[in-house]
Amino acid sequence: MLCAAGWGVVLARLRGGVHGPARGPCLFAHTITPAGVVLTCALIGFGSLYATIALAAEWWALLLVTGFRPERLLSTGGLGRLAAWAAVTAAVTYLMARLVLPA
Repeated sequence: MLCAAGWGVVLARLRGGVHGPARGPCLFAHTITPAGVVLTCALIGFGSLYATIALAAEWWALLLVTGFRPERLLSTGGLGRLAAWAAVTAAVTYLMARLVLPA
């Protein structure tokens, strides 16, 4: 549920925030991400649960770091915002994996 909700919120924010020639490729890439992840997991034989946890963490971390304006990651973010996104994603993925998949 969190993964689908995060995907939807990022899609809605991208539709409203990205303009010009970058809009089409940006929305296309975001739209095919879930299918690509599922197919990749099926191809390599890795469980989709781990990928779903990571994707949910990525989308919510992206929204958190960019202030619910994902286009900021590239337009005004720089390496600092990208590094913050990676750090928050790693932390949330680790915490959620520990919560969902107790060792």
